[in-house]
Amino acid sequence: MKNKNVQYVTPSGLKVEGPTGLNKPRSQYTPFNFVNGLVFVVVCLVILVPIWKVLIDSLDLTTGYGVKLVPTKFGLAGYATIFSNPSLLRPLWVSVYTTVAGTFLGLALSTMGAYVLIQWDMPFRTLFANILLFTMIFSGGMIPSYLVMRRIGLTDNPLGPILLPAINVYNLVLMRNFFESIPKSLFESADLDGCTPMGAFFRIALPLSKAALASIGLMFAVAYWNDYTNFKLYITDRNLYNFQMKLRDMIQSSDLPEVAGGATENTIRNACIIVAILPFMLLYPFLQKYFVKGINIGAVKE
Repeated sequence: MKNKNVQYVTPSGLKVEGPTGLNKPRSQYTPFNFVNGLVFVVVCLVILVPIWKVLIDSLDLTTGYGVKLVPTKFGLAGYATIFSNPSLLRPLWVSVYTTVAGTFLGLALSTMGAYVLIQWDMPFRTLFANILLFTMIFSGGMIPSYLVMRRIGLTDNPLGPILLPAINVYNLVLMRNFFESIPKSLFESADLDGCTPMGAFFRIALPLSKAALASIGLMFAVAYWNDYTNFKLYITDRNLYNFQMKLRDMIQSSDLPEVAGGATENTIRNACIIVAILPFMLLYPFLQKYFVKGINIGAVKE
């Protein structure tokens, strides 16, 4: 028995003939798609529900606990306390200038170090690269690091938490891979035109590395903003604490600020958590395309 031929219309509009039962459009509602979508919904709820609870509690002037969709007594006194109370405003400014200064310093060291490692005619280039990679696997440890920091005077010093994370070998390697993806002929042309190596760095390498700079700069900024360990180890003066250290003391109820404007202690705690996570929640969507592109470029060699 022969199969009956019927006409089908392709996505491009072309009419073709074929046997019955072939080339039928496949349904998009498969069990895998359903389970996949369900898993993503659950993951989103797991992430968003705690953030929503903290946000509502930061706007609620009552002392009630539990998950609420809207605040029982709306008020911005918690945020007003953060920006008016010196015990909260000072750590916030410490986090801001530490993040800004550390990000620029980390980018400068990573880009210049990566540019040095792509100088193909530099003696011992591979040796220096291997030495840097060695530090990613082995380190001196916490106690030797503390002894060195104390010997050079970087304990209880605001420069300590800025200088220590500025050398990040992982970011340096990513930047080197990105520079290596730039055609070598561009640097050779600049050399023939009389451009110095540093001139090629500022006029060729950096302008072509905006995606990598954005992604690595974002990683530096997040690391500095969320830095807790370095302040815990090397800073004992409470006047030099950053916002994360202050938030930790508040959550442990050991250093609560004076409440004002109808705000409760719970309101101020949650307002501080929102202030701690809000900057990069707002910044990341604008840098996401550069972040993905900057990480991928140079990661795979052809």
